[in-house]
Amino acid sequence: MEEIVSLCKRRGFVFQSSDLYGGLQGVYDFGPLGVELKNNLKQAWWRAMVYMRDDIEGLDSSVLTHRTVLKHSGHESTFTDPMVDCKNCKCRMRADHLVDGKCDSCGSKNLTEPRNFNLMFKANFGPVEDGSSYVYLRPETAQGIFVNFGNVLDSTSRKIPFGIAQIGKSFRNEVTTKNFIFRVREFEQMELEFFVKPGTDEQWHKFWVQERFNWWLSQGLSADNLQLQPQGKADLSHYSKATTDILYKFPHGFEEIEGIANRTDFDLGSHSKNQSELNLLAKVLENKDSSAKFLAQDGDSSYVPFAIEPSAGLDRGVLAILTEAYKKERLENGQERIALKLKPSLAPFKAAVVPLARNNDKIVSKAKDITEELRKTLIGRVKYEDTGNIGKAYRRHDEIGTPVCITVDFDTFEGSQETVTVRDRDSMEQRRIPVSDLKNYVVSVVSSAV
Repeated sequence: MEEIVSLCKRRGFVFQSSDLYGGLQGVYDFGPLGVELKNNLKQAWWRAMVYMRDDIEGLDSSVLTHRTVLKHSGHESTFTDPMVDCKNCKCRMRADHLVDGKCDSCGSKNLTEPRNFNLMFKANFGPVEDGSSYVYLRPETAQGIFVNFGNVLDSTSRKIPFGIAQIGKSFRNEVTTKNFIFRVREFEQMELEFFVKPGTDEQWHKFWVQERFNWWLSQGLSADNLQLQPQGKADLSHYSKATTDILYKFPHGFEEIEGIANRTDFDLGSHSKNQSELNLLAKVLENKDSSAKFLAQDGDSSYVPFAIEPSAGLDRGVLAILTEAYKKERLENGQERIALKLKPSLAPFKAAVVPLARNNDKIVSKAKDITEELRKTLIGRVKYEDTGNIGKAYRRHDEIGTPVCITVDFDTFEGSQETVTVRDRDSMEQRRIPVSDLKNYVVSVVSSAV
């Protein structure tokens, strides 16, 4: 983990937020390369969920969340962690994470009794700060989907089964943040709510568990580092009929990167009026505030759909991708190289164009022309690399995961057609290809198995 954290700061993937003022604990900024990797992973998820399917619509709901939404979702009363304070060192920690009843910091057993600590951030709403008018920063993206269920259904004329996908920021006032970007206070979720008819929910739950496991494999994570872990009854959330977690082997051990939950009719039922008429399976709080009933038609009858929820942590996903891709290799000459063997479609830079001689106008001009032509393909960022010698350029791009380096040299202009050297990141093999074939070559590398 220390090596990955060092690489992330040195190469511009992830920075500690407000570092020059001592930093905000559990809050991170994604740098020039980190934002590219993060966006590429988001695009891969969106492509798989929305573009490649006929039964899912997209949504971008607001971060500021009405108090009543989170009252009826149960967050106001149940979204808490049991906390204890160490009377010796004053450290605060989660009671359910204690080892042998000892303080994480000093090892003392002189602890307070557990107290519930609400994880949601409040924000003043309106011009007067008197504490009576406030909203929450959403603790999850799911509620924005549920309260918009009727709007999406009416505006798209969808029929059950169908889903609503969303990627967005969520905020949880975690008392214990740890393991770099794994557990943080501000994070992004990639979340789908897939609405199904009761009775088909178990089949759809199994489908989405396998679908999401396969998607993580397709992003470059190895089967050896992934596990499926069905939750026991004692661990299930109060709304869940069944939940299966996808775990990844991080440097600190196997931890969740995604959970697939069968939320039954709890959510749409919670946000509906006249609940006594709806024949709900889930136990919900009485709702006298809602103005809608969230129903789907089935012939002459109607029902409240069940929701199957695959919910993935984007920041955790980035950390898993970096962990999987990070390789230290001993070369034949005895030197060591670090390479991020990212899937090409996820790489921050898709290609780097390197002029062999920076003081040769002809070589420099051709390298810049090639860079501009490759950028027109819209495959992603293409880097014109003229810092350091050719060896250092290769090593730098190995370390940040660039799949292809293209070198313009004196031989480019020899013969009947212009050629360049292309170097593969993983094998380090080099070969010459015509400049006229370069676009198709790079596009094929980046687009393979997208």
